[in-house]
Amino acid sequence: MVRVGLTTERLVRAGAELADEVGFDEVTVTALARRFDVKVASLYAHLKNSQDLRTRIALLALEELADEVADALAGRAGRDALAAFAAAYRDYARRHPGRYAAAQLRLDPETAAASAGVRHAQMTRAILRGYDLAEPDQTHAVRMLGSVFHGYVSLEAAGGFSHTPVDPQQSWDWIVDSLDAVLRSRAAH
Repeated sequence: MVRVGLTTERLVRAGAELADEVGFDEVTVTALARRFDVKVASLYAHLKNSQDLRTRIALLALEELADEVADALAGRAGRDALAAFAAAYRDYARRHPGRYAAAQLRLDPETAAASAGVRHAQMTRAILRGYDLAEPDQTHAVRMLGSVFHGYVSLEAAGGFSHTPVDPQQSWDWIVDSLDAVLRSRAAH
């Protein structure tokens, strides 16, 4: 019998909240059952297993992040679009550390192709159109932006910048300016 009030969507959202609280690696069906004060077996009417839960949280996180980035990009181009994209990405990672970690989950190819990850790639390429990059430079730029943004927010979340008097926001702005300069110079080639 399915417990009244439990739905797959409600469980996934609660799992995402749990991920933000305790870390994505700690999210399991058992932990979620404790949160709802129900037996683990009662959740299997909605979820296959912990991997299914983790995949659904990853898909939710990718969708949320894509929505926030799309809102931030609306009406922007060039450096302004790059900065808005970067800020939305960083802000999401700071507000939702567990969900951000979930968004990094490696998905099987079929799931990945149907996920909001495709929207992320499309939005990144839309920003890069403002820099007039041809292939393969555009693909290199997509990888560079993803690597730099992910690396920075991961180091920042781990406290990697707490030992210096320089404000991390100043470094972030310097990085965005540098990326903009690199992209403009590559387009000139």
